[in-house]
Amino acid sequence: MALSVSRRLLRSFGSVLASGRCDSPRVVSPEEFSAVSKAGSSFLANRRLSTSIPSPESSGGAFPSNLLSAKPVVASERKDIIHRVVLWQLAKRQQGTHSTKTISEVSGTGRKPWNQKGTGRARQGSLRSPQFRGGSTMHGPKPRSHAFKLNKKVRRLGLKIALTARAAEGKLLFFDDFEVPTHKTKNIANYVQQMEDSKKLLLVDGILPEKLKLATQNLHYLNVLPAVGLNVYSILQHDTLVMSRTAVNEIVERMHTPIKR
Repeated sequence: MALSVSRRLLRSFGSVLASGRCDSPRVVSPEEFSAVSKAGSSFLANRRLSTSIPSPESSGGAFPSNLLSAKPVVASERKDIIHRVVLWQLAKRQQGTHSTKTISEVSGTGRKPWNQKGTGRARQGSLRSPQFRGGSTMHGPKPRSHAFKLNKKVRRLGLKIALTARAAEGKLLFFDDFEVPTHKTKNIANYVQQMEDSKKLLLVDGILPEKLKLATQNLHYLNVLPAVGLNVYSILQHDTLVMSRTAVNEIVERMHTPIKR
C-alpha cells in the first residue's frame, strides 16, 4: 500500500520533475495582494504579503536562499530521493498491530483426535492445527515495527527537493506572520477562493496561533502545520504551500544543524 501511495504522489509530482529545470518562481507584488484583499477577503487584512520565494539575485538577501536546493536540476535527477523519503514516512506511521495466533495460542483441546492407525483417515495430532477450522495460522504476521532507517542527509535533501519544486511552480508563498484578527472561518475561506489553482493549501508557522487553528479546522482543503512537522509527504499532498517567516527560519536552522554521529 505504501508503495502504491508513493507512486501516486510521484506521478502528481512529476509535472515539475519532468521539465528538467526549475525556473524562478512567480513574485507576488504588494499591489496584487491588496487587490485580492479588496475583493472580499479580510484574512491578514493588516498584514503584507512579502513575496513568493524569489531568486537569490532578486531578493537582495531578504530571503534565505539556502532553504531551496542549490542546484535546481537535482529535482529532476533525484526523483528516487522523494520516493525513498515518502516510503520511509509511510512505513513509520504504519501501526504494525497485526497479529495471528500460533498453535500454542489457539484455544482448544490437546488430545489426539483419533488413533494413528486403523481408521483409514489421514493421521492427525491436534485439532488446533492450521488445516482445521478454528485452528492456528502458520507463518502469519505478528506485531512489529515497519520502520526502517533512512539517513538524515537523505531526508533533508528530500525536503529541499520538494520545496524547490513547489517554488518552481510558483506555489510557495510566505507571509511575515499568520496573526489573524478573528477566528471566523469565512475570512480564511474568502481568501483561499481568491487564489488561483489552489485546490489544497498548507499553512506552516512556527507556533500556530489559536485563532488560526479555529478558523481553519472546518476547511477540508486547508491544513495548518507547525514548522517542526513540515515533511515531504505533506508538501506533496498540497498543491500550494504558504509559510511564515518564523517557519522559514526554523526550517533553515533545522536543515543546517550538525548531524550527530
